[in-house]
Amino acid sequence: MTVFVYVNTSKQVGDAGHIKVFANQDAAETWFEENAPEGVAFECEVLE
Repeated sequence: MTVFVYVNTSKQVGDAGHIKVFANQDAAETWFEENAPEGVAFECEVLE
């Protein structure tokens, strides 16, 4: 399983909104369209 991760570099580590995790690419793209059109997320494997 993978997730998509976005890191807001304008926030401090630990701040609300510093990291966002999306269950799939569609969820990430929808959020970016509305909130951060210039942003990107990277795919990351979920470790069990």
